[in-house]
Amino acid sequence: METANHSEDQIIIDKPLTFSTEIKACILADGKLSRYYIMNTASTLNFRIATKEDLKEIIKMMADDPLGSQREVVSEIISEKYLSAFEKIQADPNQELTVAEMNGVLVATFQLTFIQYLNFQGGVRAQIEAVRTNSNYRGRGIGTKVFEYAINRAKAKGCHLIQLTTDKARPDALRFYEKLGFKATHEGMKLKL
Repeated sequence: METANHSEDQIIIDKPLTFSTEIKACILADGKLSRYYIMNTASTLNFRIATKEDLKEIIKMMADDPLGSQREVVSEIISEKYLSAFEKIQADPNQELTVAEMNGVLVATFQLTFIQYLNFQGGVRAQIEAVRTNSNYRGRGIGTKVFEYAINRAKAKGCHLIQLTTDKARPDALRFYEKLGFKATHEGMKLKL
């Protein structure tokens, strides 16, 4: 049984985690995470790999901000584009579409991609994308817990860094990421295709 160092504000996993007093994880044989719990006195966040049944709520969270509302489509019937993307993500061992539940309600979602490359002597980095917290649960520290989980998950997968991009139209998100310790060390560029 491996242990984790933890305090109220920070959780650092020293080795692949299987169980501790305040954190519980179940890692499947292929290295994918099945469940991950962060417990505190108020309630428990349950992190798990998303299922097809979660898609409607994930799409709602992605659409629930000014930018997302312009590019996502929320409807009772999930479009084939979302279903196809979900199946590809689910089939790729280097992708983890994750949800966080609290008291049976999906309260957050994000996607981790593990990128193998030759730089840094064959290093692996994690890319975190589509980080969203259910608008009814914002301001409760869930975003911080999401990043604690994501950072520890990246460490468990052998990553030497975790990176993200954020839209310049989201200054509050930028300040949040900086507060977590992320640094704007590179200038990102995109080309729409």
